[in-house]
Amino acid sequence: MENLTVVIVTFKTPEKIILDCLRSISPEVKVLIVENSENFNLKDKILSQFSNVELLCTGKNLGYGCANNYGMGFVKTDYVLILNPDVICANDFFSNISELILKTQNFSIIGCQYLHDDVFMPAGFFDNKKNNKFIKDFRNKNIESLFKVEWVTGCSMLLDLKKFKTKEIFDQNFFLYFEEFDLCKSIIKDGKNVYTSSKLKIHHLGFKSSLGNNEIENQNTINVKDWHYMWSSFYFYKKNYSYAYASIKLLGKFLRSLFKMIFYSITFKKVLKNKYLYRFLGLLNSVMGRPSDFRG
Repeated sequence: MENLTVVIVTFKTPEKIILDCLRSISPEVKVLIVENSENFNLKDKILSQFSNVELLCTGKNLGYGCANNYGMGFVKTDYVLILNPDVICANDFFSNISELILKTQNFSIIGCQYLHDDVFMPAGFFDNKKNNKFIKDFRNKNIESLFKVEWVTGCSMLLDLKKFKTKEIFDQNFFLYFEEFDLCKSIIKDGKNVYTSSKLKIHHLGFKSSLGNNEIENQNTINVKDWHYMWSSFYFYKKNYSYAYASIKLLGKFLRSLFKMIFYSITFKKVLKNKYLYRFLGLLNSVMGRPSDFRG
């Protein structure tokens, strides 16, 4: 516990969500909140309730990977738990994490699994054949409690910083999405180990946690996410495979986004038009080699 720091990147996170997250973390563990703006409005309330928490503000929205890199620059422990603010850890999470650290010496990343979500996979393989077999075994609970994989989701990851040459572990060209897949890909290429563990269970609220009561701000958030999801998709495949592979892989999505944007424009369905407009623009900018600089 003394050699572990939890890093939580926030961006104007609603009070209840961040408080629920912090209450699920053992008070024996150091917590570093990295706020992706100039001010953290809940600073006084959080510091008065949680003596194990420190706060940093980046000054602007750096995105997921860059802000985690920024936070890890201040970490002094060997182990880091990257945790999204919309995650609630299970009651036995931190006792199990201590056990895993003691028993599993040769890991770079251990990913967590979901308490309630039976739809999204918490881990997998880049090869489709291997991934399909893993999904089947995982659904049938036919894997060990600690199982070697090729990627894990980024909402909750345990890192052994001793296995990395630098604390800037994420590619800062990404703003949102695919950062953890890119990181896992680089780890696998280096012959190091990525695991998933059923001992580390979390409840992940997901996308809705980033939405508030302001409809205009909510729509802007959705537009930014749609844009970056497509930008990051193409960049990930281009970087880790080739430009040609990325083009073939995402050609269908490019055409669908274009045609659906046109269709929903002429049928006056604004919400759906925006969805496919920003997906199309994100992918187009990535294809053209432009940076992920759209902020809404």
